[in-house]
Amino acid sequence: MATAAREIEQVYPTPTLADANEDICRPILVPSWRYALLLSIAIGGVALGGAAWAYQIHKGIGVTGINHPVGWGVYITLFVFWVGIAHSGTLISAILYLFRSGWRTTINRAAEAMTIFAVMTAGLFPLIHLGRVWYFYWLMPYPSQRMIWPDFRSPLVLDVFAVGTYFTISLIFWYTGLIPDLAALRDKFRGWKSKLYGLLSLGWEGSVREWRHYRRAYLIMAGIATPLVLSVHSVVSWDFALAIVPGWHSTIFAPYFVAGAIFSGVAMVITLMVGLRWAFGLEAYVTEYHFENMAKLMLLTSLIVGYAYAVEYFLAYYSADPIEQDSFLWRAFGAYAGPFWIMVFCNVIVPATLWFRDIRRSIPALFVIAVFVNIGMFYERFVIIVSSLAHEYLPSGWGNYTPSWVEISILIGSFSWFYMWFLIFAKTLPVISIAEVKEHLAHEQAHEQAAGRVGGAE
Repeated sequence: MATAAREIEQVYPTPTLADANEDICRPILVPSWRYALLLSIAIGGVALGGAAWAYQIHKGIGVTGINHPVGWGVYITLFVFWVGIAHSGTLISAILYLFRSGWRTTINRAAEAMTIFAVMTAGLFPLIHLGRVWYFYWLMPYPSQRMIWPDFRSPLVLDVFAVGTYFTISLIFWYTGLIPDLAALRDKFRGWKSKLYGLLSLGWEGSVREWRHYRRAYLIMAGIATPLVLSVHSVVSWDFALAIVPGWHSTIFAPYFVAGAIFSGVAMVITLMVGLRWAFGLEAYVTEYHFENMAKLMLLTSLIVGYAYAVEYFLAYYSADPIEQDSFLWRAFGAYAGPFWIMVFCNVIVPATLWFRDIRRSIPALFVIAVFVNIGMFYERFVIIVSSLAHEYLPSGWGNYTPSWVEISILIGSFSWFYMWFLIFAKTLPVISIAEVKEHLAHEQAHEQAAGRVGGAE
């Protein structure tokens, strides 16, 4: 009991119920130069990426490094990367809710919002990769007078339905959790803002009947979202696993991609929460205790991903397939050895430092490790896609791929696009769930009072 009390004291050292309402709403009400600085940088990055995309549309897809045999490059790498980020946000929030983890109250809103904006970012890359973006409707899998009948057995077609379904569920799950907080913002403002937040809060009054239905709906959505994530990212992995390309045709890809998605998602949540904590002064709510728990989750998924790397090489060896073996040896020691060893260093070696408690509780160290993991997970997708396509069966078909400045600019623009929308969200809606934090505080205060009465009686 004493240990639990000390942990609770670390989580919420001073806030009261009134403090929680004021502190979490303050970023929306009070201007911040730190926020303005971050938003300006993000908008600048979006402008750079937008200019590069406009240049590509004007000149044609030839301004990229895409060639034969590497027809998928940075754009599809970023699509898979952002889909992975998207699939982890709601999963983290939903699983922690189902397990009733009290520390999720400060990260669940950011994780759910991360899902929405990551899907918005990922959805751009099939269009950018298309080149002639005005023909975007050709990508939609529907029967039409053009006589292009979709093959519904193809994972590329399944991607559209899987990602679309997941985005819908995640959006509803995120919005459901926002309803009580929207009512709190309605009472903070006057005029048109109060009316807007009131409309979005669906007339929430906080009655017992409303809370009962809210809890039931939120539980059902969490139960739906959890298995959906596993199935959706498995479908994305089948884009590769169902092909006969050496290095892709493997049954390990589904669990491998799911573990990688959670790994990269936890790293991105840490990156975002460190920034929000610094920009909005939320130190009393996002504490070392929360970061330590996220670090443990990141360490666990790092071990799973590292195990998957080893199993890939073991399966190539055990298969006794010379083409498969040559493909994996070339991946580690060939033209793309640099990206491969960066991937291993960032995803296996760097997270191993999280075994030490002092590092897990050091926020600057965690931020650096999370950035390394984000870099490593990008390189993982790059290595999987590019090295396999560049080194298939026939030596006459081998070739290398180097991203052009256009692709690198759009890469920077994609991260800026994601952060821009997240920063706009942070300035218009609570980045931490007010209702859940207050509920947690009230529960702990009641627990402490009960413990005090028992102690006094003794």
